[in-house]
Amino acid sequence: MAGADTEAWLQSEGWAPRTGKGFSQLVGPLWTRREADGWAYGLLASDAHANPAGLVHGGLIATLLDHALSTIAWDAMARQPCVTVQLDTHYLAAARPGQFLAVRGRVMRKTSSLVFMQGELQADGEIIASAQAMLKRTGSPG
Repeated sequence: MAGADTEAWLQSEGWAPRTGKGFSQLVGPLWTRREADGWAYGLLASDAHANPAGLVHGGLIATLLDHALSTIAWDAMARQPCVTVQLDTHYLAAARPGQFLAVRGRVMRKTSSLVFMQGELQADGEIIASAQAMLKRTGSPG
């Protein structure tokens, strides 16, 4: 899925561009969509995201999983800043530039300072990676 109609298609499917700053802006543009059971975060993979073999770099996949799960954790922790303590990523298949990558995550357990997450990353609807993460609340909203 690539070309001039991609942005219009994403918006027709309920995706909205997510303004970011810092590293997330460098990686993006990122997209977000409210779903019945939470939020989904996405990215249209481009040639800039490819490794020398022409496939989407595993580091980008881990980055997208980390970003999405930490944003869901932030929301679950009353919008208090959270940092990743651990991220276990399992790569199941390759993604290619031109594919839309979408992460869906969920809170598995929450304490006063930690949140345990699970998520999957799909490329054009096929699960290509999964992750488990532990994030720590670092303070009150800034």
